Amino acid sequence: MDSYHSLAPLNAFLNGCATVLLLAGFIFIRNGRVRAHRACMVSAMGVSAVFLTSYLVYHYNVGNVRFSGAGWVRSLYFAILIPHVVLAGVIVPLALTTIWFALRGNFHRHRRIARWTWPLWMYVSVTGVIVYLMLYQMYTPIYPLPATAFAQSALRGPLP
Repeated sequence: MDSYHSLAPLNAFLNGCATVLLLAGFIFIRNGRVRAHRACMVSAMGVSAVFLTSYLVYHYNVGNVRFSGAGWVRSLYFAILIPHVVLAGVIVPLALTTIWFALRGNFHRHRRIARWTWPLWMYVSVTGVIVYLMLYQMYTPIYPLPATAFAQSALRGPLP
């Protein structure tokens, strides 16, 4: 499990990179710089694909890490986390569809869907960094017991 802990800050870094690329892409298209916009958006998709791979590897090997904050900050954490998780699931097909329309040259449909995709993708990227900071930096994360430790504790019986 220890060898996978470095993936959590990598995932936050990748989310931060996606945020910067998405913002730059937005600014470029607003200024009519289509090629720069395309480069940023394709790069954001690539960075997000690397993030998703790293995220899945991390959670497959580490498991679900629990938030240790209490009181109002715990409520704030879940108020950020829940829409982040829901929209992260929504953004994958939405971003793929948006890029598909652009690659096919259907810019009318690309623009129509990008008006939804971009702010949702930005929200997911920014809140991904916030969740990381809250879970791993501001508070002590609660890691699940490794399977072997869990099995050994079950054999010993309940704790006194």
